[in-house]
Amino acid sequence: MTRPLHVSDEVRALAPGFGHLAVEAHGLTNGPSDDASSALLDEAARRLAERLGGRAPQDDPHIAAWRAAYTAFGSKPSRTRNSAEALARRALADGGLPRINRLVDVYNAISVAHLIPVGGEDLDRIQGGMRLVRATGAEPFVTAAAGAETIEHPDAGEVVWCDDEGVTCRRWNWRQGVRTRLTEDSVSALFLLERMAPMPLDELTAAGAELAEALHKACPEARIEIGEVWGDR
Repeated sequence: MTRPLHVSDEVRALAPGFGHLAVEAHGLTNGPSDDASSALLDEAARRLAERLGGRAPQDDPHIAAWRAAYTAFGSKPSRTRNSAEALARRALADGGLPRINRLVDVYNAISVAHLIPVGGEDLDRIQGGMRLVRATGAEPFVTAAAGAETIEHPDAGEVVWCDDEGVTCRRWNWRQGVRTRLTEDSVSALFLLERMAPMPLDELTAAGAELAEALHKACPEARIEIGEVWGDR
């Protein structure tokens, strides 16, 4: 059974069209990016280009809805882009998508192919339950600057994912912290797929199933469970 995720009433009021789906995996084997994970990213970029049909990512109705949500909590969506838009822009650029490690490549490919934010957290590094809240501004966020770990704090009112130890992702899904990110040593993971209306919840379900299938192919011995979709239809 996937661990529960809590969405605060303040976030629900801010973005009533929000929905999410969790995929939990144990017994994973990670490692450097390889031909298989690279091929997934290339295919995802092809699917994205076909979906957009020459439009810019921000002109897609789903990305436009995320931009509106970012504006609602005081963030400038052209300056701090949601993760799906940021990855899509890289996928369409000459340099293409980055290769990080096998597991990150897999969930980045799902994000780009479906144009939805997808995050991956190391379950062994999460402290307590995960929750989506509006920050007080006092919560610690471990990030990297000039090659060294440093602690920042979110803006008051900013939407953040956090656990009992602090923020795991700032500005909803803009920047993940280093404390819980997936590394080549990770063996258990929580993948979080997020949607805004007007994207149908059925599409979120399809993306979760595709992620689970890709994880099975990459890690045949892994135990993978797809949670229930949360959100209004």
